[in-house]
This record gives sequence, C-alpha cells and structure tokens, in this order.
Amino acid sequence: MNPLTLKVVAYTDKFPEIQFVRVQVYQIEQKIAPNLVLDGKDDAAEHILAYLNNQPVGTARIRYIDNQNASIEKLAVLSTARRQGIGKKIMEKALEIVAQKNVEEVVINAQEYIKTLYKQLGFEQVGESFKKAGNPHVLIKMRKQLRQPR
Repeated sequence: MNPLTLKVVAYTDKFPEIQFVRVQVYQIEQKIAPNLVLDGKDDAAEHILAYLNNQPVGTARIRYIDNQNASIEKLAVLSTARRQGIGKKIMEKALEIVAQKNVEEVVINAQEYIKTLYKQLGFEQVGESFKKAGNPHVLIKMRKQLRQPR
C-alpha cells in the first residue's frame, strides 16, 4: 500500500478530485445542499488533497479573510478512508500553511460530532451551536490563536 500523500493544489487543476470527495461526503452521505458543498468560494482559496494509493480520499481549503485571519473549510474524508488519521493530517498541513503566512487566528465552522478532533489541534469553541440554512448538521464556530495580535 502506498503511503498517504498530501498535496497543496490549485482548484482549477484538481476541481474534479475535490468535487468528487466533497460530493461523496457532504452531498450524498450527509445530505447537505449542493450550493453549500460547492459554494463559489474555491477559486480564491488554497486547497489540500489527500491521496491514498494514488486516489483522492480527502480535501480541505484555506481562505484568507484578511492579513491576520484565515478560515479552514470543507474538510472531508471519504468514508472508506476514515479512522486512519487522515482528517487530522489534512488539518495539521493546513495549520502549517497558515502559520507560514503570519496569520494570527484561524477559524472553522465544525460539525458538532467532530469538535474533539479540533480541540486536539488547539481550537476552542466560540459561542453557541448553530444551524446554517440547508445544512442538517449542528455547527460550532471554533478558533485557534496562532500568534498574538499586533
């Protein structure tokens, strides 16, 4: 078996692979509305793809809100590849990329069931749980301070 590889990719180059993973996880498995799965915010983001046996099994994107803040979004791992630490490795890679940009804070909107993973990575919950239109899952906003504000 080939080891897991993580690649930072351009959305336009890897759109089919990113779309495949997201649609499988969010649209088919979790019944999330298509407009939330592919929301039109990908072109300006950095993307990470995880490959296992040269097949795409996971993805996430990084969007920079401004010079001090970033958002890691759309973390998805195919059900056949879960419980191998792939989601955690994708998040660690995303945090490494963000830290290189001197970003102060990273925010995420996490599904309630996976908040333990994010807590292990140093995120803390901000505010109450909420629902986003078209998303059947309870979400929580979480943040991680990477460095002190200027």
